[in-house]
Amino acid sequence: MSVRVRFAPSPTGYLHIGNVRTALFNWLFARHEKGTFILRVEDTDKERSDPKYVTAMLDSLKWLGLDYQEGPEIDGPHAPYFQAQRISLYRKKLEVLTEKGRAYPCFCTPEELEERKAKMVAQKLPPRYDGKCREIGNREALDQVERGQRYVWRFKTEPGVTSFDDIIHGPNQVDHKEMDDFVIMKSDGMPMFNFACAVDDGEMGITHVIRGDDHLSNTPKQIMIHEVLGNAIPRYAHLPQILGPDKKRLSKRHGATLVTEYREMGFKPEALVNYLALLGWSTSDSQQIFSKDELIEKFGLERVGKSPAIFDQQKLNWMNGVYIRGMGGDELLDKVVPLMQKAGLVGNPVSEEHKNLIQELLKLEKDRIKTFEEFPAYVDFFFKEAIEMDGEAGLKLADPAVKAYLGELATRIGKTDPYSKEAAEKLVRAYAEELKVKASVLIHPLRAALSGRTVGPGLFDIMGLLGREKCVIRINKAVSL
Repeated sequence: MSVRVRFAPSPTGYLHIGNVRTALFNWLFARHEKGTFILRVEDTDKERSDPKYVTAMLDSLKWLGLDYQEGPEIDGPHAPYFQAQRISLYRKKLEVLTEKGRAYPCFCTPEELEERKAKMVAQKLPPRYDGKCREIGNREALDQVERGQRYVWRFKTEPGVTSFDDIIHGPNQVDHKEMDDFVIMKSDGMPMFNFACAVDDGEMGITHVIRGDDHLSNTPKQIMIHEVLGNAIPRYAHLPQILGPDKKRLSKRHGATLVTEYREMGFKPEALVNYLALLGWSTSDSQQIFSKDELIEKFGLERVGKSPAIFDQQKLNWMNGVYIRGMGGDELLDKVVPLMQKAGLVGNPVSEEHKNLIQELLKLEKDRIKTFEEFPAYVDFFFKEAIEMDGEAGLKLADPAVKAYLGELATRIGKTDPYSKEAAEKLVRAYAEELKVKASVLIHPLRAALSGRTVGPGLFDIMGLLGREKCVIRINKAVSL
């Protein structure tokens, strides 16, 4: 049987890291098994679903390269792929359940349910539905419907046990005594998650359900629905949670969690895919850097761990830096120019002079940057007329003797012709020998005077790219502070 998997997000927000890891593992499994990857949009929450989230979701998947064979904008044999457009199917399946005596209308109000559950809690009993409407006769139920009383549909859970062998977590068994008659259709006619999910997985021929382990408790309910409807039961694989460094569930307090945020920050999609693949999965040799083809070749659910995965932002930054260092000059230029324009450092269109300068700076900073977003801040002093002096750099200029040295250097630099990076280095080192001091006595304050900071490109690279006139102006200004 050909493998068929699905990624089924709800369009109630932008895709976060947990969603994308789930999509990626489904995509990798489908590609490895030469199967089909399906995108299904679970948009039955009318109040919270928004088309803008669908658009953003599709854009994010395209950006990451996670293409699907069936779904929105593609369709396929099981269209439509939006649950809100499949309501008639759910109603037909509800009729099947009622005909088999496994679904019934429940007229209990929310207030009544809360009151009864509160009593159960007081009696130290599990707070679950007590089955009050379970044995209502058809005539009485019809009378209540005709009187306009609101109702939901519940699945009738019969005595027994539901077992399944999770690919990641192993054997699971749930006694139906621990379950109640759960709601499968709301009063507005929209299906509940477990019902719609089971119906769609059955209709779409899903062979493997790969999702977060927060859905483990939903699986027995869906299996029972599958059994009553006569569906083939999928294999289940529940992925471990993603936690922050503090071992708590990953959230905004840990930093960026949305795919759109990482895209805006200048992360490469290949790096994000590579990193997310390692959240809960690994190879026997602990390989870290993978091409997509390598991931597809080596991926398998048997090497997904049960333990929660820890999201390490520093490791992701490092990995992104590895991918950046593998980029060509023109590709890098295309990535950073818009960020330089956004920072107000270059014009739009960018001049040839600035373009050439950026290319030279990329050669110097390529090994240092971890995200494209960092680049403008690293090199902004090359493009600003007035630079800001940070505190540590200011300390390098506090000694009156150092200021005197810099003043003399400014004079000598102004007379150097022809001027170049090499000429500047020769001048500075010769002056240090003349003063009988180490070259660092001049190099550190010179860097501070020219850039306003103590780290960055090599001093003589800075002097060469700034040019003679700018160097003289900045040194004299620093001396006068």
